[in-house]
This record gives sequence, structure tokens and C-alpha cells, in this order.
Amino acid sequence: MRLSVLDHGHRLRARLFLGATSRMAGVDSPDIVKMLLYRPGFFARPLLDLTAHAMRGPSFWTAGEREYLAMCTAQLHQCSFCHVTHTELTRLAAHGEVDPDDPSSARPELRAIREFLDTVSSTPDQARAVDLPRRAVLEALHVNLVWNVVNRLANAFGFELRDGQLETGTRSLHRFGYRFPAFLIADGDRADHGGLVDNLRHAVFNAPATTDTALRQAVATGDSAPEPWQRYAATVRDHSYRVTDADIDQLKSAGHAEDAIFEITVAATVGAALRSFDAGREVGQE
Repeated sequence: MRLSVLDHGHRLRARLFLGATSRMAGVDSPDIVKMLLYRPGFFARPLLDLTAHAMRGPSFWTAGEREYLAMCTAQLHQCSFCHVTHTELTRLAAHGEVDPDDPSSARPELRAIREFLDTVSSTPDQARAVDLPRRAVLEALHVNLVWNVVNRLANAFGFELRDGQLETGTRSLHRFGYRFPAFLIADGDRADHGGLVDNLRHAVFNAPATTDTALRQAVATGDSAPEPWQRYAATVRDHSYRVTDADIDQLKSAGHAEDAIFEITVAATVGAALRSFDAGREVGQE
């Protein structure tokens, strides 16, 4: 990964867990797991709470259909790491109800919500209401919010899928329903700030961290921020697949610590994802 702290900066409990699971599986822990276990109180704990609910909680959409929507979001962001992962998860969870290689196999409701989410993710200002129950739209927007975050982070941090990780990683995600052991993510504010989405919003933009809340809020919305943050955050928000090692090296050369780069990348990513979510929720209530 592009930030060494995401490989080697974990707390002791996380290092022990990563080491034990890697030995049991015979492969290194996936980059996504390493990232989520690094400083979970900053954003990973509320994100995981939202993810478990969105992907495996009660829903109008089956688990396989939600994996299919996650796969489609990854395709939109040109995130090969997530696309390959959720293609396999769709096969595991769908039980033949939708073929990840054949969009026409999806039921009409799934095709309609996919088109809606594609618009919400890429051009939120152009989103229009879709003829589906409000509950179904909101549940799909929760799925979309999660993967609009994760896809951008995977691109920005340079996630790689290594030999053996696809099979072991997807089976674990499917088996445990995106839930991590509580002791691994027991960190940070546990208060309820209005719901799962609001808890994520508060953790990233309002809770104390290495960087100022004003800077995190600015890069999230696209407001003026000092360079090189302004340019970097815009790339993360709009074209995360274009982030390169050179972009990260430039931030380090400017004197920014990896913790600050981590926080600003997360803030830019969550800000862009929330813009899509808020736009979709607004038109979904029309």
C-alpha cells in the first residue's frame, strides 16, 4: 500500500489478529482489512457498523443483489480490487438469482436501482426519482454509500489483491457478514449521533484527529484548502483511480505525515460519497 502505516502501524491487538489469521489462511491479510484495523475509532468502526447493516441486514434487496450493486459501483470507479472481490461475492451470495457477468439476469427492480445509483454516484445533481418503494431506495443508497467510500480509498491507497486472498477473503466476508470482532474496533466515540450515517459523518468531520476539522470539512466539500491538499483531494473525490505513488510522495515531501494523509484521504472520500447519498435520498423522498 502507499502508506506504510496501513501495513505496519496497527495496535498490538490488531497486529496479533492479523498475524494469526494470516498464518491460518496461509496468505497475508488483504489490504482492506489492514486499513480498517488501523485507527478504527477515526472512521472504520462507524463505517463497519454501516456496512454490516447495509450488506447483510434486513432489506428489500437480497444479499446477492447487494453484492451485485457493490460490484457495479466498483466498475464505475474503475476499482479492480473491489470489482474482482464483489464479482466473486455475488457468485457466493446470489445462489444464481443474478449473474455478475450478465446484467440482463437481474430482476427489473435491480436494473432500475443500478441505473439510479450510477447517476447518483457520477452526477448526483442529475439524479431523478426511481419508481421503487422509498425503503428500497434508501437501502440501496446505504450500499452505494459504503462502496463509494471504499472504492475511492482502495484506489487512493493502492490496494492489491495477492495470490490466495480472493478465495479466503471473500469467504470470510460472506461467512461473518462484514462483522469484525468487537475488541478489534473498540475505539473512539461510541455515542449515537443520529444514526449509522450520521455517526460516520461525525467521526470523520467533527471528532478530534491529527488534522483540523476545518481542513477535513473543506476537502470533503471541495471548498478552498491549502495546496497540495486542494489538488490531491479533488483527484480523490472525482478520479480516485488516477491517484499515483507520486501524488502521495508529493504530500510527504511537503512535510505532511502519513496520519494526516490518511485522514485527508478519508475525509475527501467520505465527503464525495455523502454528497451522492444526500442527493439520492433527497430525490428518493419526492
